[in-house]
Amino acid sequence: MSLLEVRGLTVRDALTGALIVRDVHFCLEPGTCLGVVGESGSGKSLTCLALLGLAPPSLRVSGSVRFGGIDLLQAGRETVRGIRGKRIAMIVQQPMTAFDPLYSMGAQLLETLRATTSAFSEKESRGRIIEALEMMHIHNPLDMLKKYPYQLSGGMLQRCMIAVALLQRPDIIIADEPTTALDSMNQREVVAQFHWIRERFGTSLILVSHDLGVVRQLAQEVLVMKDGVGVEYGGAELFSAPRHPYTRYLVDTRASLSKAFERVMQCR
Repeated sequence: MSLLEVRGLTVRDALTGALIVRDVHFCLEPGTCLGVVGESGSGKSLTCLALLGLAPPSLRVSGSVRFGGIDLLQAGRETVRGIRGKRIAMIVQQPMTAFDPLYSMGAQLLETLRATTSAFSEKESRGRIIEALEMMHIHNPLDMLKKYPYQLSGGMLQRCMIAVALLQRPDIIIADEPTTALDSMNQREVVAQFHWIRERFGTSLILVSHDLGVVRQLAQEVLVMKDGVGVEYGGAELFSAPRHPYTRYLVDTRASLSKAFERVMQCR
């Protein structure tokens, strides 16, 4: 049985009726990764926001998003709020702007955990935060918690965001372009961390990215989006034998860029 089942997810402008995301379908199985790929503006991020009830109020969302026997699009706000952050966590784009520059990392992580649960005392919450940071190979987490976002690198902030997602041991993590702002070394570290999370906790992952190389390393299933439509959906082997012209275009473009990069490196 699928952990998450999305059927006919559609997003339209409430004022004009214009379709922004149209009739998207996919399933997410326990312990697997779904890669959602496409160019900027293809509707990848909005699709993920919509299924969590986070689409802007000027938009109307329809279809079905079933999780744990509940249709999240039909459920009440309190029900969805109880799932969001606890059972389904989201890592947003741009780690450099995701944190408030006026507050220390410790204060922000503690506030995030308190916002999703009241089950822990302050001491227990701090212990859980430190444990999550150590899982992300952040050495001396107590020192890091005293720092402010501007004092940390993009790679370190990204690891902190992954740690935040882990605080409640969610069933699903949605990672929106988690490697875009990172150099190649930090990208490899983030990919390795997601592999470890899936193996350690059995967490399912929805990876939103325009980087086919990253998706190939992590995903078992792939949804290709163009202009708000899912044009191709299937196993990761579709990268080797794409059926849709747009998927073929993405694969060929990636291959051309890789060859061009190799030629440049050979000339150095």
